Amino acid sequence: MNRSITTNTHNPRIAYGEALLELAAQNPNVVALDADLCKSTMSALVEGKYPERFFEMGIAEQNMAATAAGLALGGKIPFIHSFAVFVSGRAYDQIRQAICTTRLNVKIVGSSAGLSDFGDGATHQSVEDVALMRALPGMTVLSPCDALEVKKAVWAMAEFEGPVYLRLSRNDVPLLTRAETPFEIGKIQPMRAGADLAIFATGTMVATALEAARQLEKFDVSAKVVNVATLKPLDEPGVRRESDGMQGVITVEEHSVIGGLGTAVLETLGASRIPVQRVGIQDQFGMSATNHLELLEYYGLTPGGVVAAARSLMPNTVAS
Repeated sequence: MNRSITTNTHNPRIAYGEALLELAAQNPNVVALDADLCKSTMSALVEGKYPERFFEMGIAEQNMAATAAGLALGGKIPFIHSFAVFVSGRAYDQIRQAICTTRLNVKIVGSSAGLSDFGDGATHQSVEDVALMRALPGMTVLSPCDALEVKKAVWAMAEFEGPVYLRLSRNDVPLLTRAETPFEIGKIQPMRAGADLAIFATGTMVATALEAARQLEKFDVSAKVVNVATLKPLDEPGVRRESDGMQGVITVEEHSVIGGLGTAVLETLGASRIPVQRVGIQDQFGMSATNHLELLEYYGLTPGGVVAAARSLMPNTVAS
């Protein structure tokens, strides 16, 4: 297929909608289902161009997942959409029983992930969706770092046979990759070289990790940054390779420290003696705020939070 890896937006959701529409134009088996949020998830782009391949399911994520399973059995490639907290949690049983037990070719898109729906509070903020999806046998879990990587992920998941969960923020993030930057499901991507610390980050937190690495330079700390766009299957050989010889490892995620990237890295490095610090949400729900940055600062998901983690690993080098 001819794929377009260009975008004029910094918004992952908009880039996702563009990619899905381009994919639908080339593959007539692609269909979109939504749970009354199509203007937020951007599946409305498919509705506008291919209304016969769009299914508005209402506020009924469970029915949407079960319907998608049936469409997959009929040879379609269904993409189902809702806010991440609802599509991963409300429809968990249907995803498990109808989709994952038989490894059906359903693509699950969790929009407004993490704390990015800052105004609606804990009920709309997904701090545990990665943990839920990682635990499902056969599920692939993707968390791209910018709009360009979102587009690459959409093409990759369409070509991948089996269930895939894609996690998207609703807010703008810097463009960190280029059209030619490699993307492969199951592979990590080094973003910055370093000799002292390895920082593994996913999704929106890759930009945060890169800024933290720049701030650590003033302490003469050389920190590498690695983009983990595939949370499952984790590139375990790559994680071990990038951690080798480091004084410590830091993981950074807009998600609970339980069950997400930090847990996956600890599982991978468990036999080694390298110390690991996890920067994430510490066993808490979210809350409402006036903007996204306010929440990131409250939960320590900032460059300063990553520098503080580095200080705990290298207390004699990174001063307070």
